[in-house]
Amino acid sequence: MNQYLKETKLLNFKSSFIQKLVKERQWESDDDFIKIQKIYNFVRDEIKFGYNIDDAISASDILLDGYGQCNTKGTLFMALLRSVGIPCRIHGSTIRKELQKGAMTGIVYELAPQNILHSWVEVQYEERWYNIEGFILDKIYLKKLQEKFSEYTASFCGYGVATDNFQNPQIDWNANDTYIQKEGINNDYGVFNSPDQLFEKHTQQLSMLKKWIFQNIGRILMNRNVEKIRQNHDISAKDMSSFSRTEK
Repeated sequence: MNQYLKETKLLNFKSSFIQKLVKERQWESDDDFIKIQKIYNFVRDEIKFGYNIDDAISASDILLDGYGQCNTKGTLFMALLRSVGIPCRIHGSTIRKELQKGAMTGIVYELAPQNILHSWVEVQYEERWYNIEGFILDKIYLKKLQEKFSEYTASFCGYGVATDNFQNPQIDWNANDTYIQKEGINNDYGVFNSPDQLFEKHTQQLSMLKKWIFQNIGRILMNRNVEKIRQNHDISAKDMSSFSRTEK
C-alpha cells in the first residue's frame, strides 16, 4: 500500500496550506468512511467546477485556486486522502469533446481535440477499490443545469456532464462508485500510482499555440460560461440543441 500513500510533486500534502486545512477540518480524527465522505464532499462542493491553467499543477495550487476540473480536482482529492492515510490511485482515460460543449463555445470548442484527457480516482476502503468521479461538478452548478434543462430526465451530454440519469446522477459517496462524466469516456489508459505518472505519459493533444490559447484565453471564457450557469443566467433552447446529445 505504500505506493498509494506517498507524497509526490503534485500530491504535495505536506504543504502548509493542505496541512492547515486538514487540521482545521479535523479529518484525521474521523474513521475511514467519514474521512473519505467529508473529503469527497469538500472537493466536490467547496472547490467549484472550473478550468485551471494546466492539468499538471500541485494539490496546494488547486486548493489556492478554489476551483478545478476532473484532473485537477482528482489531484487535490488524492492529496487530501493520502494526508489522512487513505490509499488511492488514479485511472486515466479520454472523453469525447462533446461533453464540454456549452462550457466550451465558438472557436475555443473548434480548437479543442476530439479526445480530451480525463481521469478519476480509485479509493481503497475495506479492501475494495471504488471508482470516484462524481466530485467534478459542484452541486450548485449541477443543480442550475438540472433546473435549466428539467425536461431531460435520462441521458445528457454537455456543459461538463455525460450521464444517463441527468436528474439523479450518482454523485453522493456512501461506499459506492460515483460518476458524472462516465458516458463520455471513450479510451482507457489504465491505473497509475499518481497523477505525476499519468501526466508524464499522457497529456492533452494540443500544439504549443493551441495550448497558449487555452491557457490565456480559452479557459477564461470557459470559466465565464460556467459561472453564468452558476449565477442562473438564461440559456436558449437553440443553444441547448447545438451541444447536447440527449434522450428525453
